Amino acid sequence: MRQGAAVRGLIAGGLSAVMMVGTCGTSAAVPPPPSNPSDAQLNAGRAAADTKAGEVGRLANRLAEAEARLSDLDSEVELKQEQANKAMVDLQAAQDAAAQAEDAAAAARREADAATGRVELARHDLDRFIAASYQQGSQVGSVSAYLGSPSPRDLLARQQLLTSITSGQLTALHRMQQAQVDKANADAAARAALQTAQQKRSAAARAQRDADAARAAAEQARTDQAARTAVLTADKDRAEQQLFTAQQQVAGLSGQRQRYEDWLARKQLEDDTAAGHVALTSGGSRPASSAIERVIARAMSQVGVPYAWGGGNAGGPTLGIRDGGVADTFGDYRKVGFDCSGLMMYAFAGVASLPHYSGYQYTAGRHVPLAQMSRGDMLFWGQQGDIYHVALYLGDGMMVEAPESGLSVRVTPVRYGDIMPNATRLLG
Repeated sequence: MRQGAAVRGLIAGGLSAVMMVGTCGTSAAVPPPPSNPSDAQLNAGRAAADTKAGEVGRLANRLAEAEARLSDLDSEVELKQEQANKAMVDLQAAQDAAAQAEDAAAAARREADAATGRVELARHDLDRFIAASYQQGSQVGSVSAYLGSPSPRDLLARQQLLTSITSGQLTALHRMQQAQVDKANADAAARAALQTAQQKRSAAARAQRDADAARAAAEQARTDQAARTAVLTADKDRAEQQLFTAQQQVAGLSGQRQRYEDWLARKQLEDDTAAGHVALTSGGSRPASSAIERVIARAMSQVGVPYAWGGGNAGGPTLGIRDGGVADTFGDYRKVGFDCSGLMMYAFAGVASLPHYSGYQYTAGRHVPLAQMSRGDMLFWGQQGDIYHVALYLGDGMMVEAPESGLSVRVTPVRYGDIMPNATRLLG
């Protein structure tokens, strides 16, 4: 800032001294020209930066795709993990059901065996009873029962008793046989249920193995994708660093070119001022009014002052303001400087009072076609009738402007893209 202020002071002082009537004949000599990089160097630097920018763009796209794929794989891994958990729970449930079925089948088998044993024992007892009933000497044997009867009625009673006993045992036997059948059916059903449970357990075990394999495959795919994403990230970081280096080189060359153009503008201004002084001292007509030169001198005295959106007024540079967007990202609200219309307010202070809006400044004076623009006219740029920039014309295709956030007040060739068809003339 100090160096810039000193330069601006020298420029303003030199110009003021020249414009005073009856003072010295020439201004202080402009310093030797700085280095001026060739167009080929600038173009080569820009081409290299563009190439790196394209590479960064391609890598950024690939990285975005890789990160999206990684996100999908993360979701897939979570899904496969839950499916593996489900398979594990299903397997445990199938194993528990199979164990219960095994216990039920074993109990049914034991009940069926017990029923069979009871039936066989009852049948054996019945056979012994029947055999004994027809043997001599038996307590209820058929012969002794009949021969020992004192009367036919007693004989009939003894026969009925024997028949009743035999019938009862036969009924019990039948019931036990039916129970045996029921137990056998229960045993068959239990064995069928056991077979079904075992089949389900086998199916659940296969499902768990498949789920575990799917989970492992998803995790491996995610790991592989993460590795590829890491490689792309590293490649993009390297390309961005190379792009930054290339841009810095271009910025350095552009800075040298800008310093040269600033020097050229000052040299042209010195030559024009000297020519005007010669014309005055030789009795010729003055090429430009002193008011125009004062306006230009005030604008030129601010070369190097930072751009600050919303900054500047008739008194000089001021603190910028927030715009909620690009200017804020450059910290313009923390800088003391000018925006484009603020610089015009300062340049024309004492000659014309201008509003802090380039659109109103465009209508503040007389419009002249660009083909007739002259030193001290204001040039404007816009789209669809809306003005977005203003600069002060210096002559010979040069202008002074407060360009945009991140830059400083500078002298530069006139840009014709989006330029309005008329210049605005306040003086002359």
